Order: sequence, then structure tokens, then C-alpha cells
Amino acid sequence: MRKLIIFTFIGFLAQLIDGSLGMAYGVTSSSLLLTFGMAPAIASASIHLAEVVTTAASGVSHMKFGNVDRQALIKLIIPGSIGAFVGACFISTLPGDVAKPYISLFLLILGFYVLFRFLFRFNLGREKKSIDLSRNQSIPLGLIAGFADATGGGGWGPLTTPILLSKKGASARKVVGTVDTSEFAVAVSATLGFLISLGWEEVNWFWVIALMLGGIVAAPIAAWLVRNLPPYLLGVLVGGFIILTNTWTLLLPWHISNLWIAIIYVVILFSWIVAIIFTIRSNRKSVT
Repeated sequence: MRKLIIFTFIGFLAQLIDGSLGMAYGVTSSSLLLTFGMAPAIASASIHLAEVVTTAASGVSHMKFGNVDRQALIKLIIPGSIGAFVGACFISTLPGDVAKPYISLFLLILGFYVLFRFLFRFNLGREKKSIDLSRNQSIPLGLIAGFADATGGGGWGPLTTPILLSKKGASARKVVGTVDTSEFAVAVSATLGFLISLGWEEVNWFWVIALMLGGIVAAPIAAWLVRNLPPYLLGVLVGGFIILTNTWTLLLPWHISNLWIAIIYVVILFSWIVAIIFTIRSNRKSVT
């Protein structure tokens, strides 16, 4: 019972972050499951099965609060689903960890760009009502992000959110809501792939139920936050979180001592907090 409560709370926090920032449900959950010795394929299967329910609740909530660009949603769903299904079927034979540092370096650079872009309103332009996403852009983005999501237990949000936010005039609210809603199709496709390759008996139902319960409660709260947070603040929050999550992946291969890792994270967190305070104060001055 105690474990159920703990992991339900973790599922709640993971979905709250994912639903409000457009990423981190899979990353947070997979890190926890792998820590407890679960095989990567089984961990990813359990997470995606839970996400079928949590992303459905999140998608409905985001649509209710008007956070979704329906045209961009449709363009992302099909390639994302294909990439997720293929990644789920071949996770046991493909070395997904090889590409992680390179992807993280790319995302880290994007994270700095998104952070400074919303912090100093650099190249923001006038916020558009829709996400300017063409089919030529959505197909490779969906395929790669869906594949990365299935093989790594998380990757749809961390890839698609910063890339869409880097577009001129992109609405942070629409990007987060659209990415989070489209993840439902990705989770369904990945789950089908896992069930075909692994079977129902390999799924850890205790983890699935715990993650589902926490995610369902958090989904409408996160959608409400996205609807009501100022766009500039949401952009700074997302940019800082991208930097925070991808720094860990880049530090692992270097075998840095725990003390230096702690120092690096303290510096990042302190800088992120300063950026948030600066953003709030500067925008208050501009209003007054």
C-alpha cells in the first residue's frame, strides 16, 4: 500500500510536469523504474501503457482549455505513431543509448535558445494563433521523436517541444498543449508494439496502475496552468527544464564525481530561478 501511494505521487508529479511543460513524464518515470532494476524494454512498456490513460486525460483537458492547435496535432500524430510502433518492436535489438548524448547536446543548445529567446524576447515576433508546421517538417520530427520515445521510455516531449518553440511566433501554450495531446497516439502505438514483441505477461501492472492514478489527477491541473501562465514565463520554465534534463545525460559518460555534479546542478538551478525572477519583474515593469 505504501509503495502504491509513493508511486502514485510520483506519477502525479511526472504528469504535472509533463502536462504543464510538454515533457518529462517518460523521462521521470523511466529513470525511477530503471533504478529499481527493471529491464529497459519492460520499463518502457509499463510507462507507455500508463500513458495511454494519462495522455488521454491530458489531451481532453488541454482541448477543453483551448491549448491545442488541431492542424499541427493531425500532422504530428501519423508519423509519431509510426515511429513509436517501430521503436517499440525493435527496442531489444537497437542500441538506443548510442545516440542519446548527441540528441541531448542538440536539445541542450535548443534549451538555451528557448530560454534566452523568451527571457529577452529575442526573435519572438507576434505570437501566432497556430503553429507554423509544414508536412515536410512534421514527418521527420514525428518519426524521430516517436522512435526515441519508444526506445528510451521518453522522448516525444523533450524533442518536439523545444523544436516547435524555436519557431518564430510560436505560442508556448499551443506548443505544450499540442505536444501533450498528440502523445496519446504515440503512447497507443508504442504500447501495441510492446504487446506484440513482449506480450501482456511482461507488463508490470503495479507500476502501470500507480502511474495511471497519479497522472489522471494531475492532467486537468497541468492544463489549467498552461492556460493561465503568461507565455513568457512558460517559455522560460520550459527552456530551463530542457537544460536541466539534458545536462544529466551529457555528464554521465564523463564519470564526473558526485560533488561536481551537485555543484553543476546547483549553478543551473540558481541561474534558472534568477531567470524566472528577472522575467517576472521585467514584464511587470513593462505592464506598469
